[in-house]
Amino acid sequence: MKLIRFGDKENERPGVLIDGRRRDCSAHFKDWNRNFLNNDGLRKLKDILTTNSKNLPLVSDNERWASCIGRPHMILCIGLNFADHAKEANMQLPPEPLLFSKASNALAGPYDDVLLPRAAEKVDYEIELGVVLGRDVFELNNEEEAEKAIAGYCLTNDLSERAFQLEKGGQWIKGKSCPGFCPAGPYLATKDEISDANNLKMQLKVNGKIRQEGNTETMVFKPAYIIYYLSQFMKLEAGDLILTGTPPGVAMGMKPPLYLKANDIVELSLEGLGDQKTRFVKA
Repeated sequence: MKLIRFGDKENERPGVLIDGRRRDCSAHFKDWNRNFLNNDGLRKLKDILTTNSKNLPLVSDNERWASCIGRPHMILCIGLNFADHAKEANMQLPPEPLLFSKASNALAGPYDDVLLPRAAEKVDYEIELGVVLGRDVFELNNEEEAEKAIAGYCLTNDLSERAFQLEKGGQWIKGKSCPGFCPAGPYLATKDEISDANNLKMQLKVNGKIRQEGNTETMVFKPAYIIYYLSQFMKLEAGDLILTGTPPGVAMGMKPPLYLKANDIVELSLEGLGDQKTRFVKA
């Protein structure tokens, strides 16, 4: 199944993508969120699609594509999870997953414009595989349990303001949490849609020129291990979004760095998980 959300900001509704067309599920479900996932929502949705998918109303092509999940309780991120990206950032490869977070209100739709913060100097892009939790977990025993806790996967962009992140002291969250700094979607693909999440091609372009190319097979820590690891320290909740790291090619690693500016267009694609297109707008 491919879960989508649509509609104006603060008034999004849940839907599904079937044969390239969006269909409205709001008569059956309130949103794709923790409550939906914790109450056997994916099975109920599958039953509806098996028996009644053609009766779900079509969504107008004019409707905005929203983030593919409702606002999660947490957006957790794993830094330096590609060895070649750590090298370009001139940072040591961590012996354990390097954890930071983004504010959950940074979530955005896959085609939304992103407003550059007024004080921004070094806005960067990072294509990443997003993993969505399907149930609450804490102190998992192994990676097999973690794998079973995954609801699905989505394309994400871990946007960063590097000056905020690295030059202002304290934790990285300051550079990761500006409004719109986490485009997610266009859809959440359930696990049955993705044959191997550890072998997906990734590509990001800026103004039509390729900046990032990679494959999730080169991740140091795989999604199941990341979930198992994080669950030893905190309760992860259904609907939480985990960003799993980025391949090389970020603006910060270029010589000289080529950070994003007003009117730049960033396009992302992740095998099996669709495409994004973001325009950056001056404050």
